[in-house]
Amino acid sequence: MVVCALSGGADSMYLLHRLLEGAERYTLRAAHYDHGLRPGSGQDAQFVEAWCRRLGVPLRVERGDVAGEARRRGLGVEECARSMRYDFLQREVQRAGGGCIATGHHAGDNAETVLLHLVRGAGLRGLCGIPAQRGNIVRPMLDTSRQEILAWLEERGIPHREDESNADCRYARNLVRHQVLPLLEQLNPQAQAHIAAAARRLTQDEQVLEELGGQLAEQAVREGAGWGIPIQALLQAPPSLALRALSQLARRVGGNPQSRHLEGMLALCAGAGGGRLEAPGCVALAAYQRLTLLPARAEPPPEPAPLGEGSQVWGAWQIEARPAVCPGAAYRSPEEFYLKPGAYHLRSRMPGDGIQLGRRPRKRLKELMIEARIPAHLRPGVPVLAGEGGVAAVGGLGPHWEALAQPGQPSLHIRIHPTQE
Repeated sequence: MVVCALSGGADSMYLLHRLLEGAERYTLRAAHYDHGLRPGSGQDAQFVEAWCRRLGVPLRVERGDVAGEARRRGLGVEECARSMRYDFLQREVQRAGGGCIATGHHAGDNAETVLLHLVRGAGLRGLCGIPAQRGNIVRPMLDTSRQEILAWLEERGIPHREDESNADCRYARNLVRHQVLPLLEQLNPQAQAHIAAAARRLTQDEQVLEELGGQLAEQAVREGAGWGIPIQALLQAPPSLALRALSQLARRVGGNPQSRHLEGMLALCAGAGGGRLEAPGCVALAAYQRLTLLPARAEPPPEPAPLGEGSQVWGAWQIEARPAVCPGAAYRSPEEFYLKPGAYHLRSRMPGDGIQLGRRPRKRLKELMIEARIPAHLRPGVPVLAGEGGVAAVGGLGPHWEALAQPGQPSLHIRIHPTQE
């Protein structure tokens, strides 16, 4: 299934007819979104409806109040229009049972995008221009010029609608289209084609750097709801790779940081005392030689639960508890030990909780967790095994000395470890 985004303009009419040439290989539908921003927008909808009936192409038309929605969302009109249009196109793909969306972006659009990104200070990714494919959105006309499109339509007598707002140079893209690009074409008539070719080469470079950044991101490990990576690994890598690794890790937790946020995260790594940085959709924490990316809304710790016989999962930890006769040594490691029989439950640490590890003096859990270099955001998710006498054991730290079973006596054999190493 291919859904053609059909505005009625020259670009989309060209796209529709070129897609029809290969329609024996796929099912073709068209979709038109009326933004309701111009008095003549209703006539655009009537035009595409009549033309699709003539061609026998199924069409869905939807109208939205973009101006009103932009005010409600606090967005610019152009940004909101794009968002609402693509939401509609995605709904149409879902209604059709899946497939892709084809749009009529051409070489001129790509050149305009590169120039706009350049003057706004974009990095390499922005200078790659419009991607030929992103998700289920495909753009098959990026090597086709506007002049080629108009000539093709004229030769075949195919009409199209002109959006009068495209001539308004108050919009940045129109200014580039009507004033900046013509000046560049005075320097070189092939300016658009050369910009598009440069964008393709830069895309190849970006793909290589993104892959290398992904290899660096593979050093990250799960930390609760987030991902933590050694700060030294980031600082030793070229900044271009470190920034890409951070971007990928941020996306894993639902973040969408901009370049300035990623650079701020890298600056956290270079600082001596650690710190915190908030970015769209995520939070970066630097502590104990690790940088951790977390969702903006941290997951609450698991609810308290009774410790049952057998194996159970509590948050990011797995706990096994089985009746056994205590062997000669009740303590084997912080992950395996034998407790006195009794009723225990799992919970997060509470103010005043303390424990005696081995023969060392009793300490508060907060102090012990700091000494163990457990990041603050992970501490609420560390399981505490508590019984009638108080804290009996803590995940990763070990058992309370006085809670250990006596050799040869009935006991609970405990194994406790993170579910993801």
